[in-house]
Amino acid sequence: MARLATGPATRPATSVIHDTPDARLVLFRIAPSQAVSVHTTPSTVILTVLSGSGMVTGALEEEVRAGDVVTVEPGEPHGMRAVTEELVILAALTPRPGSRKA
Repeated sequence: MARLATGPATRPATSVIHDTPDARLVLFRIAPSQAVSVHTTPSTVILTVLSGSGMVTGALEEEVRAGDVVTVEPGEPHGMRAVTEELVILAALTPRPGSRKA
């Protein structure tokens, strides 16, 4: 398994563990009070909560915990945040951002 990148204490640790034109897999380790800001992507995003709990913002903000899966449509705003415990999420983006042809 790829090592998680460590960064400033204010930013979640992330690691790209797979990256091809068909799909990108990104592992997020989000500590309590950390967040991935709401953003958009032209790809479909499938978020799988591997451990912990927190909040995912998409069409609505919803609480998530280990085992939950959230699907985000292309162009839909989404973000993630941990509240009281670490939140570990695997994000699958398909196709990889930037690989779609106009």
